Amino acid sequence: MKKILAFVAILFIVFIALVYWSVSSTDKEFKTCEIKNYEDLENVDFKDHDSVLVAPSSLYEGNILKDFMQGKNYREAWSTPVKVPITFLDTLKGGVKIKKEGGGKQTHSLKLESKDGTVYTLRSVTKDPKKLIPEVAEDLGLENIIVDGISAQHPFGAILSARLSDIAGVLHTHPTMYFIPKQEVLGEYNEKYGNRLFLLEFETESKNNWTSLENVDEIVETKDLQELKKEKGDKISIDRASLIKTRLFDLLIGDWDRHAEQWGWVLQKEGNKVKAVPLAGDRDNAFFNLSGVIPSIITNENIEPLVRPFKKEIDYMPGLVYPFDRYFLLYTPEETYLEQASQLQKSLTDEAITEAFKVWPEEIAKLDQAEISEKIKSRRDHLLEYAKAFHSIIQEQGGLEEPLKGSEDLELEGSTLLRCFECK
Repeated sequence: MKKILAFVAILFIVFIALVYWSVSSTDKEFKTCEIKNYEDLENVDFKDHDSVLVAPSSLYEGNILKDFMQGKNYREAWSTPVKVPITFLDTLKGGVKIKKEGGGKQTHSLKLESKDGTVYTLRSVTKDPKKLIPEVAEDLGLENIIVDGISAQHPFGAILSARLSDIAGVLHTHPTMYFIPKQEVLGEYNEKYGNRLFLLEFETESKNNWTSLENVDEIVETKDLQELKKEKGDKISIDRASLIKTRLFDLLIGDWDRHAEQWGWVLQKEGNKVKAVPLAGDRDNAFFNLSGVIPSIITNENIEPLVRPFKKEIDYMPGLVYPFDRYFLLYTPEETYLEQASQLQKSLTDEAITEAFKVWPEEIAKLDQAEISEKIKSRRDHLLEYAKAFHSIIQEQGGLEEPLKGSEDLELEGSTLLRCFECK
C-alpha cells in the first residue's frame, strides 16, 4: 500500500510540475492582432491600402508540452496571417458614429449607428479574459489556463456559423471581419480600438428591420420581450419551431454558450397579434475545440457541465440545456423537434457543408475544414436522436423557479411569466 501511495504521490508531483511548465510559456494575459506586411505602423497611411495581412493573435502559439497539457485547440488558426479588408468608420455603411462602448466579459466592443439609424456592433476578434480569471488562479500563478482557453475558440468561427445559418434557414447577425486602423473618428477609443481586428455585425435589438422578414415592427432583446408579454399577454407569442431549429443548429455547430442575453427577437405583425422570431447573436464559442489534459479534467461533466467541447458526438446533453430553453420551450411537443431536426438534415447536405467553408480564407480552411466538417456531419446524422434527448431534458427539468438571466429586474413574482413564457 505504501508503494502505491508513493507512486500516486510521485505522479501527482509530476503532473503539477508539467502544469506549471506548460503555463510558463507566457505571462501575458492579452495581446492584439499582429500585422505582417507593415513594420512601422505609426507612419503607414492605411487609406492608401484596401487590405492588410494580419494574424489574429500569436499569444496562443504552443509547443509539444502545451499541446499535450492544454490542448492543440485552434492555435494555428490564431497565428496564421490572412488578408483582411481595411475600413474606416467615416465611410463604413455610408458613415457611422460611435454610440457607446459595449460590455462583455471577454470582448471589447463598440456600438455604432449608421445615418439611417441602423445599429451595428464592432466586436474584437482577440479576447481579453482578465475579468474571467479567478483570484485563486492568480495567487497560484495559473492564470494562463484561463487565458489559453481562448485558443479553443475559432477566430473565424462566427463567419462560418453565419454561412451555415443561411443554408439552414436560421437568422443571424451577418458578421464580417475588418481591420480597423487608428483614425480620428475613434476619438477617445483610438488607443484601445485602433489597429485591431473586428467582426462587424448587426445588433440583436433595433428599431430598423435589417432582416429578410416582412411586416417587422422592431427587434428586441429577451427582457424587452418579457415586458411586452406582461403588457400584451396572449397577443405576443414566439415562433417555437424557429427557436427549436436554431437551438438544434447550435448543437450541430457545438455552440454551448447560449444564455438569454445572447438572443434578439424579431417582432412580426400578424393582424393585431405579434410573433417573436428568435435571432441568435454572439457565436464566439461555435466549434469550441477544447482538448488536452487540463481542459479534459476541467470540462468533465461533474466539474463544469456547461462548457462542452466540440466533438463528433455530444457527450453530455444536460450541459447544453439552458434555463432559456426551459423558459421558452416547455410543453412544446416532441414532434416539433423531430420535424426541425429533419429539416436541418435535409438542408445541411455534405455538399452544402463543403460549400460553406468557402467563406474562409484558404489558409484557414486548409487547417481546420476537414476536422470541423467531419464533426458537423456526424452530429447531423445523429440529430433526430439529439432532438429527442433535448426535448426530454427540458420536460424533465420543467419551468423556472427564479427569473431568467437578464430579467432579474422585472417584477415577475406571482406571475406564470416567471416560470415560462407561455405557461399553460
